[in-house]
Amino acid sequence: MNNILVTEEVTKQFGNYTALDKVSLEIPKNSIYGLLGPNGAGKTTLIRIINQITYPDSGTVFFDGEPLMPSHIAKIGYLPEERGLYKSMKVGEQALYLAQLKGLEKGEAKRRLKYWFERLEIGDWWNKKIQELSKGMAQKIQFIVTVLHQPKLLIFDEPFSGFDPINANLIKDEILNLKSRGTSIIFSTHRMESVEELCEYIALIHESEKILDGKLSEIKKAYKNNKFHVGMAIDQGSLFLEEMEQRFDLAHSTYDPVEKQMNFTVQLPSDDSRGLLGYLSTKGKVNHFQESIPSANEIFIQTVQQKGTHA
Repeated sequence: MNNILVTEEVTKQFGNYTALDKVSLEIPKNSIYGLLGPNGAGKTTLIRIINQITYPDSGTVFFDGEPLMPSHIAKIGYLPEERGLYKSMKVGEQALYLAQLKGLEKGEAKRRLKYWFERLEIGDWWNKKIQELSKGMAQKIQFIVTVLHQPKLLIFDEPFSGFDPINANLIKDEILNLKSRGTSIIFSTHRMESVEELCEYIALIHESEKILDGKLSEIKKAYKNNKFHVGMAIDQGSLFLEEMEQRFDLAHSTYDPVEKQMNFTVQLPSDDSRGLLGYLSTKGKVNHFQESIPSANEIFIQTVQQKGTHA
């Protein structure tokens, strides 16, 4: 696979504390890759190593097929969870300064800033001071200076923090636009709904170790539990429900005797959905029959709990 970033058995210790323990990842080019894990799992340490803020004790990091070098910093954009804008500076002055630090000529920096300020509808903020802005408004500025130099790899750590739902959607759309133009993105977040919406691949780090990684759609298939949501039109609902409870593991069952509509969730001991559907069809009209695919949040919780059980 063509990867923008690869880590091979990266280990990092701080005294007697192991922050990362032989973590190996492959992040495909032009993908959105979710880096997940509880607080203290090691995600921030890994991000700092990629940004060369700190260095691994052992293991290797490759960027675009080459061992990670200082020159690669110019090809990486990093939006940290803790923001770092100078509150007393004016928005435009600071954005221009940070753009030039990233190697852009002043004229080109102004042109790109004008584009982004208009795109995010903040053109009238240029002469405001950062301290006059709300957290969400300052976050927009931080987002702009992160993407301005058009890096090959973007690392977003909780990028929606401080945003109301409208602006969160605006930034989400911009992230998808950047991906559509060829940018690779690492996305670190605790918001599992964002993972569902954005990420094609995920890695779960827990207690310094990688315990799960791969394509999200394939991970979901692997975590299926033969559970199905069913809706039926049936006359003898109470009798049918009794029969179902004797034969299957049933949950969340409801029956409306007036409308003669029943809804329930059934879990099978094996993957025999065709057999179940055939059986249900002999009892009434099946209005809907949908497999329950575990969410990213359910997978996250289950995997971390299993890791704790086996520790």
